[in-house]
Amino acid sequence: MLAVVIIATVICFKGVILPTPDGKQVKVAGASDIRFGIDIRGGVEAVYMPEEYEGKPTDEQLDAVRNIMETRLDNLGILDRDVIIDKSNGRVVVRFPWKSDDTTFDPDQAMQELGETAELTFKDPSGEVILTGADVKTAKAAVNQMTGENIVMLELLPQGATKFAEATERLVGQNISINMDEEMISNPRVQTVITGGEASITGMADAKEAVGLAEKINAGALPFAIEAISSSTISPELGENALDTMVKAGAVAFIVLCLIMLFRYRLSGLVSCIALTGQVVGILLAISVPQQTLTLQGIAGIILSIGMGVDANVIIAERIQEEIRSGTRVNRAVDVGFDRAFSSVLDGNVTVAFAAICM
Repeated sequence: MLAVVIIATVICFKGVILPTPDGKQVKVAGASDIRFGIDIRGGVEAVYMPEEYEGKPTDEQLDAVRNIMETRLDNLGILDRDVIIDKSNGRVVVRFPWKSDDTTFDPDQAMQELGETAELTFKDPSGEVILTGADVKTAKAAVNQMTGENIVMLELLPQGATKFAEATERLVGQNISINMDEEMISNPRVQTVITGGEASITGMADAKEAVGLAEKINAGALPFAIEAISSSTISPELGENALDTMVKAGAVAFIVLCLIMLFRYRLSGLVSCIALTGQVVGILLAISVPQQTLTLQGIAGIILSIGMGVDANVIIAERIQEEIRSGTRVNRAVDVGFDRAFSSVLDGNVTVAFAAICM
C-alpha cells in the first residue's frame, strides 16, 4: 500500500511519459498541468454573429448552435465555460478559461474551431452531394491495421447506408470526394459496392487530426456559418499570486496536521497520514489526468473532502486507542476500533453526499 501511494505521489507531482503501442509517447499529466477555471486564472470572451445570413436566426437554430459549441468545448476538455445566447440580437457569447502565459493552449485556434461550420459532405465527380454529416451515426478515430495509417471510421444511419450503397454501385471505378466545409480532405476511388453501412476517411496526418475530425463530425454541423466579431480577456477573481499562496498554505497546513497526528496517535497517526496523502494524490490525479478544469468551487470541495478524511481518521484512531487502553490486543483493537468507528464515518459521508446532491 505504501509503495502504491509513493508511486502515485511521484506521478501526481512529476507526471510520467508512457510509450504507446504505435511506438510514440504520451504524457500522463501531473498536478502542475491542472487547468484552472476563469475565476482562478482569467479567460477569454468571444462574440459570434451569423456570417452572410439573410434574416434573423430562429431560437431553435441558436439553441442548436449553443449545444454544438458546448459539445466542441467538451471535446477540448473545457468544462468551466459559458455559452450564452443573445436571442434578441442573434449573437452567441462564449467564455472559457485561459491565461496569457499558458503555452499549452491556443485560444485563437479554439475560437476558430468553435466557429467552424463543420459540414461534412460526400460528393460524386459532378459535385452532387451523396452524403452529409446528418447521415452519420458515429465517427471514431482508428488505425488501418494493414497500412498503419490513421483514419476516421464512420458508421452510417440506415438512410445513409442505403444512399451510400446506391452511390458506390453507380460510381465503381470513380472517385468520391470527402469534404469538410467545402475543403477536400480525401478523394478515394470506389473499388466495389459498399453495403455494410460503414465508410472511412483517409489522409489524416496523425492520430490527433483523426481524433479532432471525428469529434467535429460527432458534434454535428452548425445550422449556419458564424464568425467571431470581437474577443476580449477576462480578469481572474483572485489576485496574481493568490493561487501560489493558497497552495503553500495548504502544504504547510497538511504537514502540521500530519505532525499532530503522529504526536497524538503514533503508529495510527502514521497510517492516517499515508491514507490522507493517498486521498489528496488521488483527487489531484482524478483532475489532472483527464485534464478537467479546477474552479474555486472545486478547491472548496477538495478542502471539504480532506476535512472529511481527517475526521474519519481521527475517529478511527481514537477508537483503536480506546481499545488498546482497555487492554485489548493490538490486532483485535484495530478490528474493533474500525467496527466502532464505521457507523460514525458512514453517517458523515452519507450526509455530505446528500448535501452535494441537493446542491
